[in-house]
Amino acid sequence: MIPNILSIAGSDPSGGAGIQADIKAISANGGYAMAAITGLTAQNTTGVQDVAMVAPDMIAQQIASIRSDIDIHAVKIGMLGDTATIETVARALEGLTAPIVLDPVMVAKGGDRLLAAEAVEALRTHLLPRATLLTPNLPEAADLLGVTEATTLAQMHKQAQQLLALNGKAVFLKGGHLKDADAIDLLVTAESTTELPAKRTKTRNTHGTGCTLSSALATQIGHGHPLPDAAARAKAYITAAIAAADTLSVGHGHGPVHHFHALTKATT
Repeated sequence: MIPNILSIAGSDPSGGAGIQADIKAISANGGYAMAAITGLTAQNTTGVQDVAMVAPDMIAQQIASIRSDIDIHAVKIGMLGDTATIETVARALEGLTAPIVLDPVMVAKGGDRLLAAEAVEALRTHLLPRATLLTPNLPEAADLLGVTEATTLAQMHKQAQQLLALNGKAVFLKGGHLKDADAIDLLVTAESTTELPAKRTKTRNTHGTGCTLSSALATQIGHGHPLPDAAARAKAYITAAIAAADTLSVGHGHGPVHHFHALTKATT
């Protein structure tokens, strides 16, 4: 079965992050990608120039249209932008039994804020408890917890447990911001903690890594893989996508990862 995966996120016209990255990652992981757009951005590999949020009623209608017609096997939630959008998405997903992967998109790669500071509490209240899996990076984890960003693996472990207390189900804490030789992520549930290491690739082309990973996770979960297996598969996918990033030539800043690295390799 090819799972139907719904991404609820913002648009990146340069194609490296947001809805565009989600569609690529879902497709590359064997899913059928659907999208409800929460916001439009003017951005490229050098930064975000402007953001325009989609009206809440239109966001709700997009999700309702999909739910009324198509079976949803997993949901990925990305950029939400503000409190009204968070509340709208939470209401629009009421009663949905499909697993939800929540990527708390707060700051773009270049440092531009994509979630209003005052909306963080709404995210904690309305969506964290609903998420099957929460996938923050270290700055996002610190923002959600109201603490200083972790700089060591030991601090990562502590903050992952604190996030689990907020979420109650599972946390995939991304350690790419650490300076260690390996890029270590943590999968934490009430039953276990698993370290997922990978050799770090030296490249500046990491635009959209969070969007890509969370979409891969949602797709692997949608395939029916148990969470530890889904996490391992998604980690292997994003690691390879980053390793192949320099084979692309996109922009003059932080370029995208190579979502279709496996397809390119197979056809050359």
